[in-house]
Amino acid sequence: MNRAVTRAGRRRGARVRAALLALGLLALGGAQARTVKIVSADTLELRQVDGQELVVISGENVELRVDDDVVRAKRVEFNRTRRTLTLIGAASYRSAKDGEDLRGENLVVELGKEQVSGEDVLISDARLEIRGQEVDRIPGQLRATGGYFTTCARCGRTPNDYAFRAERLIVYPGDRLVAYNAQLLLADIPVLFLPVLVLPLNDRDRQPRLEVGRDAVDGLTVLADLPFSVGGNTLGTTRLRYYQNRTPSVGAGVTLRSYAPVPFVDRVDLDLLAEPRPVGQEGRDVNLEFRVRGRVPLALAVRDLDYTLNVTRRDIGRSATDPERGVTNVDLGVRAEYPLFSAAFNYVDRFGPAPTSALYTPLKRPEVVVDPKPYTNGPLSADVKLTAGNYTAASNPRSPSAAAQGVNITTSRLEEQHSLAYTVKPWTDADLSLSNTFTGRYYGTGARTVQLDLTGTLTQRWAGSNSVSLTAKYLRTEGTSPFAFDALPGRLLSAPVTLNVSTVPARDVSFGVSYTRDLFLSSDQQGNAIFSLGVNRRPLSLSASTQVNLDKRSLEDVSFSATLADPDSRKVTVTPAQPATATAPARPATATRTSAWPAPNLSLSASGGYARATGPKPLTVTAAVTGDVRSNNFSVAVTHNVRTPEITSVGVRYSLTRTQDTVLNALTVSGNETLNPVTGLLTGSHRVLWRGQYEFQTSHSLLLARPDSATSSGTVDFSVGTASGSLNSWSVRYGGAYDLRRGGFTAPQLSASLNLTRTGQTLAVAAVLNTPGLDQRRTELARAELSGAAQFGSRFWVSGRALYTRTRSGTYPDDVATDTLQLSPLRVNLGLGRAGERPGAYLTGTLSQNFTWVDGVRQTPGPLTPVIGLTIDRCCWALQAEADLLNRRYRVAVGLPGQTGYPLFELTPDGARIPLIPTLP
Repeated sequence: MNRAVTRAGRRRGARVRAALLALGLLALGGAQARTVKIVSADTLELRQVDGQELVVISGENVELRVDDDVVRAKRVEFNRTRRTLTLIGAASYRSAKDGEDLRGENLVVELGKEQVSGEDVLISDARLEIRGQEVDRIPGQLRATGGYFTTCARCGRTPNDYAFRAERLIVYPGDRLVAYNAQLLLADIPVLFLPVLVLPLNDRDRQPRLEVGRDAVDGLTVLADLPFSVGGNTLGTTRLRYYQNRTPSVGAGVTLRSYAPVPFVDRVDLDLLAEPRPVGQEGRDVNLEFRVRGRVPLALAVRDLDYTLNVTRRDIGRSATDPERGVTNVDLGVRAEYPLFSAAFNYVDRFGPAPTSALYTPLKRPEVVVDPKPYTNGPLSADVKLTAGNYTAASNPRSPSAAAQGVNITTSRLEEQHSLAYTVKPWTDADLSLSNTFTGRYYGTGARTVQLDLTGTLTQRWAGSNSVSLTAKYLRTEGTSPFAFDALPGRLLSAPVTLNVSTVPARDVSFGVSYTRDLFLSSDQQGNAIFSLGVNRRPLSLSASTQVNLDKRSLEDVSFSATLADPDSRKVTVTPAQPATATAPARPATATRTSAWPAPNLSLSASGGYARATGPKPLTVTAAVTGDVRSNNFSVAVTHNVRTPEITSVGVRYSLTRTQDTVLNALTVSGNETLNPVTGLLTGSHRVLWRGQYEFQTSHSLLLARPDSATSSGTVDFSVGTASGSLNSWSVRYGGAYDLRRGGFTAPQLSASLNLTRTGQTLAVAAVLNTPGLDQRRTELARAELSGAAQFGSRFWVSGRALYTRTRSGTYPDDVATDTLQLSPLRVNLGLGRAGERPGAYLTGTLSQNFTWVDGVRQTPGPLTPVIGLTIDRCCWALQAEADLLNRRYRVAVGLPGQTGYPLFELTPDGARIPLIPTLP
């Protein structure tokens, strides 16, 4: 009894929790700008505290989704009035956009400002780990006081190689970290005090850049990009340009990226550059990209009004005669949605020189769209949409009045679209549907276009699978638009009436009739009546269709496909005897078969037809035999061109599998042959597969009677090896062009390949050998390739690739051989460090060289080009040194997390180059 009560109580508790979760989803839906969803929780409570509505979410593992961000805690208080989430106790907040994890006590999430704050918080992402006594996170910025940060936390070493302690931190995700009153810690020991420290986070667009060079046309050139920030939500870069020989010589620009700078603005992007025009021209070219997007709350709207503004201008790189030079494009879009309708305002325009070519993308000056929500009342539904605006676009060449205005025309346009539908059942087993679709456009020039579609369908069903339907349509398209972008394809006036009949006159037999007649077309323009027949009664499967022109009383087309087959014809189904009952007499046992087809493993099929315009269609007859195992089959297909008459194709296809023992005797043989007696082309392929691992293949494509001008009849190939996809594979192939008339290969090749793969080791060997043939006299190696890699423990590994090729020029026997050997590259790597630990340094040696011999004589002899490299890898920083001994070039670079390496200096025979001290070439 107690157990039953306990189980009932648990069920009631589960129902209560489910109801609370559903209520919580409705409550959290009021988050307006951000959407909060409950993924998992145990209980929800609704409270009223000091006039504020609270939703308390608790459980062992509470998980919420704030848009794409993830919140995990054991207790969450959602203040719907202030739109805040308070995570009680230890909790975490995962930012999907920035890839940051925030862990701390009593985190507070402000949904309206997209801000997170808390105490004793740990922040980590792919590169940094930050600890702060107090942390505030807002879009585009993260602030911490009493902070400690390092890029070495993920390396697993204690203590960290380097770290920083600062009174105040500001992090711009993906851009940089700014620390005030910072201490540099090496192995957690303070070694240096810095009033301000700026650490780039490897966003390439936010890296300082200074390039100095000299150009034959521009003379001395200086390009400088200097990042900066404005306030806590705006990042920018100053762009300076100097060209000695241009007039003027100085150019400047700025890029800005601002997050929520003012209310109702979510994001602002600006990219502006004014650059001196090329030598010989005066003035500056301007590139401008300005983008704004935001949202404005509306009291009665379903969601916030959202808007986007794009302003673009691109002059740099355009020629002086380019018609797009000096053109500024503006694109403004505003969207709003209310319970009863949605509305949009679009403004698309261009400022600058008047267009001289056709504008196939229309300018909207402006455009207003009103789209009421669909109306439904029982079987009736209606949907209406209105669009009005003033447009400038390419003229429609089919409109003489528009074409007379020039390549473009400007006028107003009103577009009305509606769709009406009505569905009802007038009587038993009958359906009646009516629909009206209309699009009307009315222009300021007085022109109009109309597209009307009226459709009515009455369907009557009887006896289950039988039906007859009558569809009547009235289609009308008329008018000529002055614009090319909404021009109609042409005039249309049509009233097609379609009759469809689908019946099942007998078991396993279907019959259908379809006929369409257009009331506006003459008798010689009407379509054909289509009669279809289907039979699916074993052993016969038949599908046929016939097209008849009722006005001309002529047979236009006939096609059929028939198959005789019944794989279950030998199976007998026994129905047991039924004893007599009070209402039915006794029935004896019966035995039935699916059909009288005598050969369950044989199938015969045929397809063909007739067309009045071309006569009989090709007739294809196929006979197929299937073994007891379905994978064993043999088929013969013959195609006869009845009109010629002649056989155009004879094909054989087979597949055989031995299945007595799938491990020891798994043998599969498959292949196909096709002969075209008219052209004499014989094609085919055959394959023998043993144990699913080893295969023998042969393929050919031969002309049995080749032209006298050809040197071969086609190709023949033989191969043996492992099946494709094997981890360790090998193959040997022989073949090439073959001449049936002379009875041999003309220029055969023998090729082989071997691929071995083991843990930490790979080896690939391939070679191609030319062998003697009718048109090839020599036996010689044409190509050889060796590549591989091997790792020995965690300290030493080698890799490399060598390729040898031989080509010939000239005529035998005076042709000349050219041999090439490419080493690209051979590499040896050695890890250095303490035994049992991950190597902290790597020593690398590479060898790259090309060798060429012409008629056995080495060309441009010279020494090899070895390059030695040393990499000190400490996970959070790396030092790389490289020495090219032959070219006497030495380079040193340092890399931080996420960076490929920042060069410190480079020494060449021409001198030393230090990136921080630019030198002119």
